[in-house]
Amino acid sequence: MLLTAAVLIATIVAYPHLPGSLATHWNMHGEPDGYSPKWALFLIGPGIMAAIMLLMYLLPWLSPKRFEIESFHSTYLQIMLMLVALIGYFSIVILWSGIGHGLNVGRAIIGGVCLLLALLGNLMGKVRRNFYVGVRTPWTLADERVWYATHRFAAKTLVAGGLAGLALTFAGLNGWPVMVALLVGALLPVVYSLMFYKQLERRGEL
Repeated sequence: MLLTAAVLIATIVAYPHLPGSLATHWNMHGEPDGYSPKWALFLIGPGIMAAIMLLMYLLPWLSPKRFEIESFHSTYLQIMLMLVALIGYFSIVILWSGIGHGLNVGRAIIGGVCLLLALLGNLMGKVRRNFYVGVRTPWTLADERVWYATHRFAAKTLVAGGLAGLALTFAGLNGWPVMVALLVGALLPVVYSLMFYKQLERRGEL
């Protein structure tokens, strides 16, 4: 809530100094390809941050039995904080650029996404079986052992993919090199969950 209030105040303070229209979307090469009127920053920043908090407040109530979020509530709140902080970071980057400071916004945005992926990787091993966060494939949801093994594996691939993407971004290699690093880090656990499930199935251990 404090982060959301801080971004709201920053938007109000910067508002008179902003141009009528600002870039609010960038392609994978870090080039702006979408623009919005400056009033939309209240929705894009504080609005989305508040919506994330509201959604993640409601999800535990919606969880079915045996998939309760309360079993990893502290980790769940950390994930919420990271997502809210990322949107707040995006908002500050847009505001900083909008009031005339030189900044490669596309690179800053991509770098933020890479950092988020690496930080989320550090939490994967603590995420319990649920329908909302984590590597939710048919095979991880079907078997608890597959869930835990997959998330231990995902902790490594997400951190590696995020850090690799961050290093490539700092080196000025936007676009496909960064996307490949992120996609490999995110998709390898999906393949692993299928392979591990089938291994248990062949051994008759399901």
